[in-house]
Amino acid sequence: MQTLEEKNDTAWLDNLRVVATIAVVLLHVVAPLALKFGKISNADWWIANSIDSLVRFCVPVFVMLTGALLLPRVHTLESYLKKRVARIILPFLFWSIIYILHFLTRLPSNFEFSLQTVSKIAGNKLLTGASYHLWYIYMIIGIYLILPIIGTWVKKASEKEIIYFLGLWLLSVIVSNSSIKDYIPDFNLKYFSGFIGYLVLGYYLSLRTLNVKIATAMFCFGIIVCAFGTYYLSIQKGSLSVELYQYFSLPVIISSIGIFSLFKNLELKKSYLVRIRNLINKNSFGVYFIHILVLFYLNKFGLNIADFGFVIGIPLLTFLCFSISLVIIFLLKKIPFLCVLVG
Repeated sequence: MQTLEEKNDTAWLDNLRVVATIAVVLLHVVAPLALKFGKISNADWWIANSIDSLVRFCVPVFVMLTGALLLPRVHTLESYLKKRVARIILPFLFWSIIYILHFLTRLPSNFEFSLQTVSKIAGNKLLTGASYHLWYIYMIIGIYLILPIIGTWVKKASEKEIIYFLGLWLLSVIVSNSSIKDYIPDFNLKYFSGFIGYLVLGYYLSLRTLNVKIATAMFCFGIIVCAFGTYYLSIQKGSLSVELYQYFSLPVIISSIGIFSLFKNLELKKSYLVRIRNLINKNSFGVYFIHILVLFYLNKFGLNIADFGFVIGIPLLTFLCFSISLVIIFLLKKIPFLCVLVG
């Protein structure tokens, strides 16, 4: 199989990264609204549920992009750890400190600050995540640590062996997320589970072209099943069911495959769109880190979706959060000592 670097064909991956970055921001805008099942009007909840189902591909696609771009490359372990892992660690530590400080500033005025209490809070935050979205960084660090080993394997593996691995991964996902696990032998397929499957899937799909109609159908099918399935399960449960929102649910896997394959057939021809894409690409990592902080202060200073209505409020808040995050990261990168810290 010919790699992307050999084909010199990575522009579509840049396009997809932009969409996935915007999708992450949109997800964090809309997810709290989807959680209000039964507490807001049915029409408003369906707007939130539909958008939430639409953008659930974002995290799987980010991992698939990593597999498509990094697995084919030749890595010497020492240079890889210095170049790739260190590039994540520094921004992770920087933004963890920022979010810890942000947390401390919101403690009650009567809170007794001491070196011991602050150290304990900071230590706990670093262990569990200084902000809820930083779980992704912990996961991707683990992916990066194992990537050279997986990269060595995929370069030597035949197509049948890669498909075999992906088949076992998919089976492990189905078993772990299904009631049928109580009725089949425990073959302990957890060794094939987790985000490593998305890593290999991204590599494999980058080398195979799926028909546009099939890719579109898969993307739409995944969204529809996720949205209507979530509604049905929530009605049965009497409260919101997030089972199909999970990144390893079959609808999310199917929609992720669909949009990943669909972008192989899309091309940006307008020069101004290419410039915008390149700007976002260069700053997407930093946008991921900061956007939760920006979203917090937009809400704090009165940008309430309820005041605008869901139809206007959701895209407006997403646009403002994304744009402000992008501008802040762009400006911070102009400061020499911060350019390597902000992402």
